[in-house]
Amino acid sequence: MSVPSLRPTATRLACTAFVLSLAGCSTLDNMLSTDKVDYKAASRQTQGLDVPPDLTQLAKDNRAQVQGGSITASALSAVKPANSTNAQSLVPGSVAANAAGDVRLERAGNDRWLRTNATPEQLWPVIRTFWQERGLEVVKEQPEIGIMETNWGENRAKLPQDFIRSTIGKVFDGLYSTGERDMYRTRIERSPTGTDIFISHRGMQEVYTTQGRDSTAWQNRPADPYLEAEMLSRLMLKLGGKEDAAKAVVADAGKPAPATSASTLRAGGDSPRTERRALSEVPESLSVNDGFDRAWRRVGLSLDRHGFTIEDRDRAAGLFFLRYADPEKAGQDEPNFFQKLFGAKAATPVRYRVSVKADGVKSTVRILDDRGQPIADDNAKRILSLLMDDLK
Repeated sequence: MSVPSLRPTATRLACTAFVLSLAGCSTLDNMLSTDKVDYKAASRQTQGLDVPPDLTQLAKDNRAQVQGGSITASALSAVKPANSTNAQSLVPGSVAANAAGDVRLERAGNDRWLRTNATPEQLWPVIRTFWQERGLEVVKEQPEIGIMETNWGENRAKLPQDFIRSTIGKVFDGLYSTGERDMYRTRIERSPTGTDIFISHRGMQEVYTTQGRDSTAWQNRPADPYLEAEMLSRLMLKLGGKEDAAKAVVADAGKPAPATSASTLRAGGDSPRTERRALSEVPESLSVNDGFDRAWRRVGLSLDRHGFTIEDRDRAAGLFFLRYADPEKAGQDEPNFFQKLFGAKAATPVRYRVSVKADGVKSTVRILDDRGQPIADDNAKRILSLLMDDLK
C-alpha cells in the first residue's frame, strides 16, 4: 500500500485556483499555527490514513469498553470487579480535579515519567480519553498489565505550511503526506508512593528503494524524545498539573541528561552503540551501574520503544514476560521490524523473560526462557543487543 508523497504534481497544482476560491482567507489563521504536533488533522479525514503495508492496525480489543479492573500486573494487585461501585463512578476528566497539584515529572538521566497520587483505576479512562483528544485511536488495551497503545498516526504539523499547501489542504488534505507514522505506548505502574506513567514513542518512515524513486518501503526510525516529552507535558496538564511545569517538560527535552555515576553498562567493557553488532559480541548478561528501581524503569522503556509484546510483568520478581510474533503475522501485533529482527524461520510465538536483578548498587539483566532458565540463543541475544544500545 503506497502513501501519498510530499512531491506535488501538476495534476494536484492544477486544482489550486479552484481551491483558492473555496477556501478563502481563513487559511491564513492555520498558516500561523505554531503547534508542532497535530494528529487531529489526519483523524478528520473521511477515509482512514494509509498505513505502511507491514503496519496493519491492531484489532480493537473488547476490553476497551471496560473501565473497571486492575491496571497492574497480577502480582502487584488483585483484579477489581468491572461492575464495582468505584469503577462505575469513574468518568473521563474526574481525575483532573482531584489530582490537581499532585502530578509531577520525574527524571533519571534521559528517562522521564509522571508520578501522581491518583490510582491506576482512576487514570485509565482519563488517559484513554487523552489519546482520543489528540486525534489518535486507542487500539490496544491491557489493563491487567497497564499497557495502552495507539494506532499509527500521522503528525500533519510536519507538513510545509506554505500558502498553496495550506489552501489545498482545506479541500484535498490527503494529497500530501509526511512519509512518517507515529504510535505511542502508555505504561501505567502502581508504586508505593502512587502511580507512575510512562509514554514511549515508536516511529516509521517511508524511504525510496530505487534510484528512480518509483518504489518505497517503510523502515523504523528512532524514538523521538521530543514527542515523548510533548505528550508527557500534555498529559500532565490533562491530569491537573500546572502549565509552567508542563512547559518545562518540553523545554527540558532538548537539554542533555545531567551527568551521574550511573547509566553505564558494562559487558566485558563499555559497549558503543552499533546498528549491526555481531551476535558473537553479545554477552549472556549485562551489568548496569544502576540500582534496581532505575534499571527496571530503563529496561521497561527500552522494551516499549522497541515494540516488544509484553504479556505480563512482575516487579517483585524483576521479570518482564515477552513474546515475539510469528513473522508470518508480523504487522498484526507488531510492525515488520520483528520479521527483520528475528528472521523468517520462526513459525510459532516464542516466549522469553527479561530478568532484572539487583546486585548491590548495580543490576544484572539477562534473558530467560519461558521456564525461567537462562538462555543464549540467537533470538535472546538479539533482544539483549537492543537493550545494550539503550542501557549503555
